[in-house]
Amino acid sequence: MKNKIFLRLSLSSLLLAGMLGACKDEFLEIDPAGVYTLESLTNKKGVEGMLIAAYAALDGRPETQTTGSTNWVWGSVAADDANKGTEPSDFNSINPIELYQQTAGGEVGSKWRGVVDGIGMTNQVLRSLKEATDISAADAARIEGEARFLRAFFHMEGRKVFGLGFPWIPETAITTEDYRAITNQAEIWPQIEADFKFAQDNLPGVQPEVGRANKWAAEAFLAKAQIFQNKYSEALPLLNEVMISGTTAKGVKYALNANFGDNFRIATKNSAETVFAIQYAINTGAGNNSLANYENNLNFPHGSGDKPGGCCGFFQPSQTLVNSYMTDATTGLPTFNPYTQTGVTSDYQLTSDQPFTPYNGSLDPRLDHTVGRRGIQYLDWGPHPGRSWIRQVTNGGPYSPKKNVHTRAELSGGTAGTGDWGQPANALSFPVMRYSDVILMAAEAEAQAGSLENALTHVNTIRTRAGSQATIDGLNKVGTSTSGPLGNYKVGLYSAFAGKEDAMKAIMEERKLELAMEGHRKFDLVRWGIAAETLNAYVTFEKTYIPKFVNAKYTAEDDYMPVPEGVISTSRLPNGTFNIKQNTGY
Repeated sequence: MKNKIFLRLSLSSLLLAGMLGACKDEFLEIDPAGVYTLESLTNKKGVEGMLIAAYAALDGRPETQTTGSTNWVWGSVAADDANKGTEPSDFNSINPIELYQQTAGGEVGSKWRGVVDGIGMTNQVLRSLKEATDISAADAARIEGEARFLRAFFHMEGRKVFGLGFPWIPETAITTEDYRAITNQAEIWPQIEADFKFAQDNLPGVQPEVGRANKWAAEAFLAKAQIFQNKYSEALPLLNEVMISGTTAKGVKYALNANFGDNFRIATKNSAETVFAIQYAINTGAGNNSLANYENNLNFPHGSGDKPGGCCGFFQPSQTLVNSYMTDATTGLPTFNPYTQTGVTSDYQLTSDQPFTPYNGSLDPRLDHTVGRRGIQYLDWGPHPGRSWIRQVTNGGPYSPKKNVHTRAELSGGTAGTGDWGQPANALSFPVMRYSDVILMAAEAEAQAGSLENALTHVNTIRTRAGSQATIDGLNKVGTSTSGPLGNYKVGLYSAFAGKEDAMKAIMEERKLELAMEGHRKFDLVRWGIAAETLNAYVTFEKTYIPKFVNAKYTAEDDYMPVPEGVISTSRLPNGTFNIKQNTGY
C-alpha cells in the first residue's frame, strides 16, 4: 500500500510538470531519489500498480479537499444544494465559488490540477502497457479498458467544470513542449465517448475487485456523456441495456436498495445500486489513515461532545434544498415551491437550549436521509441538537450534511476514526453513479423521445422506493421515542404526464431530491440551460436567511469555471501567443 501511494505522488510530479508549471523542466528528465524508474514499471506488476494509482486519483489527494470527484464544491456548493458552511474566513478560497465571483486562481487551479493529475496517470498506464512484454492479450485489453475509462472520466470532469476551456490531453504528451502544444476551446466529447466505448467493448462484466470499472459502468457513463450533449436517442438504447442486463463489478444485477440510506452506509457500500464508486478504507496500516474519505474530512458537524465530527462544519444543506422535500398533503407529490417563507421550520434564530418544534407538514422522507435538522434523529447519534453542531449559523444555516457521515456504530466498529491532524476519517465510499441516476437518465431520454408512459414508469420507480422509507426503524423518530414516524411523511406517484414539458419538470425535480448533496446539481442545471434562472432565484431567497448572498448574481459565464491563469501562462509559445485560451467572460 505504501508503494501505491508513493507511486501515485511521484508519477503525478513527473506528469504534471509541463502543463502546470508545478515542477522544474528537469523533473521530466531526472528520476527523483527513491522513486521507481519508468523502465522498472513496464511489466505487468508495474502497470497494474500504476492503474491502481490512477484509481486513487479519483479522490484528488493530496492537493486539497476540492480536487477530487465528489464535487461537493463544484456540483453542490456552486449550485443550490448547499452552502460552503462554517465561517467566512475558513477555507475562504471557496467563498467566491458559492457567490458566483470566482477568478482564475485559488480552488479553480486546484480542481484543474486534480483532473490533470488523474489524466496523466492514465496516460502513463497506456504508454507503459505498450512497452510491457509479460502481459497477456486478455489482461492487456482489460487494463487498457480500465485506463481509458478513467481517462474519459477525468476528461469528463474537466469538461463539466471548465467547459470548452478544458483540453484533451493525449497519451503522447510527455515533455514540456508536448504540453505547451496542447490547445483548448475545441469540443472534447468525441474523445470522451471513444474512450468510454472502448471500455464498454473490452471490459468484463465481473471484476476481481469491487472498485474497478466494468463494462456496464462504461456503458452507463457513455450514455451520460451523450445525455450531456442532448444526444438522447443515442443514450436511450444504452441505458435500456444497462437496466436490463447490467451488473455491478461483483456480478450482482443492478437494482435499487430497498433502504435508500444503505447507499450511504459502510456495511452496505458497493451494493446492487452502485454503478461506480470512489473506494475508501481505514485502519489498513496506511499512515494517518491516508486511504480514508479525504475529500469529505471537513464536512462533519462542528464542535465538541458526542457527535460524529468535531471538525469542521462545512457543506451545510441550504434552506432551499430542505424546502424542496415538502410534499402536497393530498397527493404526496412535490410542491415545486422551495422559495416559500412558510417552508420547513428551522432554528436560525434559536439557541440549542430554546424550545423548538420540528415541521409537521407532509415531507418526502429522503430529506432526513440527506439533511441533519434539529430535533430529528441524526443516524444513531440521537436527535440533531441544532446550533451546538453548527459553527456559524449566519454563514451556513442550521443544517448538517448526512450522506457522507458515519454512524456511532461505524465509529465503534473500527470503520471510522481520525486522520492525520485529528479530523474525522471514515471508509464510506462515495457513489459517483448510482443506479437511480441511470433510471432517471432513462426517464429523461424517454421524455425527450415522447415516450411519456415509459418516463412515468421510471420516475414512479424512484418515488416508490422513496415512499417506502417512512417506516425505517431507528431513523425517522423524534428524540428518543421508539414509536411512530417523525412526521407526516407522504410520497405519492404521478398518475400521468400531460406532455414533455410536464415530464421534464417532474424528472428535474426528482433528480434534485434523489441525488442531493452528491455533487450533481450544478452540472444538471447547466446542461438543461436553466442555471441562471434557477440559481438567481435561489440566492434571492437564500439571502433572507444567509446575508452573504446579498450581492451574489449568476450569469451565463458562470456555467463554467475560468481556466487557471497559471495554465494559460505556461502555454506561451516562443512567438508570444498562448495555445490555451481563457473561457468567455473571464
